[in-house]
Amino acid sequence: MSIKLLITGGTIDKVYNQSNGELTFETTHFPEMLLRARTEVEISSEILMLIDSLDMIDAHRKLILKHCLECDEDRVLITHGTDTMCETAKLLGESDLNKTIVLFGAMVPYAVNNSDALFNLGCAIGSVQLLEPGVYVAMNGRVLPWGDVQKNRDLGVFQPLSP
Repeated sequence: MSIKLLITGGTIDKVYNQSNGELTFETTHFPEMLLRARTEVEISSEILMLIDSLDMIDAHRKLILKHCLECDEDRVLITHGTDTMCETAKLLGESDLNKTIVLFGAMVPYAVNNSDALFNLGCAIGSVQLLEPGVYVAMNGRVLPWGDVQKNRDLGVFQPLSP
């Protein structure tokens, strides 16, 4: 089984810039993360963009959709910023791709102590192998279908739309 990993940025790939105190992008951390996770699954990764999801526009989402459609793999992981992850999941879900697609990210950058990045990566890798075709969000130890997921900004977690 081969999995495609599409990298789009988000907090998971940010680093702390000591000069200005902001979180910015340098490069992706995923080669290191996959090594640290001791992944035994064949994963082919591709960087589509490294942006904050608040800066993501429709053209970016269409590019993600295009890559999902065109890749040979029927199991796809997508790194994504948490602020607009549900919007991208909705676009992909409504496109009925007949692939298993799991979006994930992190609330704390991988490069920062106590990050949830490796945990969410592991959850996403396991989920994409077991789920039926569809679009899902894997965050906080939960895997939710695209049509029943929201980010609770007050709690900093993803949860179903209805309790």
